[in-house]
Amino acid sequence: MSSIIQSVDQRTRLAGHNRMELLLFRLNGRQRFGINVFKVREVINAPRLTRIPKASSIVRGIAHIRGTTVPILDLSLAVSGRVLATEQPGSVIITEYNRSVQGFLVAGVDRIINLNWQDVMPPSSGSGYVTAVAKVEDELVQIIDVEKVLAELRPLQDARVEALVEHREDAAQHHVLVVDDSAVARGQIRRTLEKLGVELTFATNGEEALRLLQEWAQDPESPFSRLLMVISDIEMPRMDGYTLTTSIRRDERLRHLYVLLHTSLSGIFNDGLVQRVGANEFLAKYHPKELAERVEEILDAVAAEA
Repeated sequence: MSSIIQSVDQRTRLAGHNRMELLLFRLNGRQRFGINVFKVREVINAPRLTRIPKASSIVRGIAHIRGTTVPILDLSLAVSGRVLATEQPGSVIITEYNRSVQGFLVAGVDRIINLNWQDVMPPSSGSGYVTAVAKVEDELVQIIDVEKVLAELRPLQDARVEALVEHREDAAQHHVLVVDDSAVARGQIRRTLEKLGVELTFATNGEEALRLLQEWAQDPESPFSRLLMVISDIEMPRMDGYTLTTSIRRDERLRHLYVLLHTSLSGIFNDGLVQRVGANEFLAKYHPKELAERVEEILDAVAAEA
């Protein structure tokens, strides 16, 4: 079944063109869900699992896959509170998020579709674990906010690291625009950078961020003259982070801005693409101390030029 995943070269050619590939799957019932193929290593038949004492209820067990021990999560239980119910063994989607590898147990995998991010819409308010929706064959496919699932699986880990971030007096005079469609990711970044001391503005997708930057560039009362950097996720509805970066570099008023792409997508896929679209740097999510250190490096560089 791993043949369902296309080659890395084929997938990376989509990036920078506001397009993405979505792997469709089902949990309980007819509703189809989606996950960005960039985050998928392979799809396999559900293997034999070894139970872990005192593990979270959504962790069905661990499996040994290609020499690696991988936790297997019941995605249905995580997002709906209902254990995955299937007469068949089901499938496991092996993914890489935020530098960790895990498998998601699903009822079955459908196929891969190619979409324009312009056709992927934010969900309605109160959509729980859904980060976006896309219309496919007259059906709304729900794209899971996997970052939220993983954050709730280990709720204390980030808080411990965020506590290590120290306040800087010189940070208050600077502003940072954060672009991310995940409420969990925005909350993580907010806690880290507010502790550091910079002012923050948030946008939920690249289209919103670009419009905001263009408005700021024309308004002398806006934070534009104090804008230290733009921190952007990559996969977002309407306009992805690659397209946002390209649009910034094409705009004479914006092209000087420092752009940090901050995403759960694997760096294996993104290092070359970052250079191609003109971003300054790529940082894999989510390590609060590393994010704070990157922002501090920019603060130091600005201070040295003053």
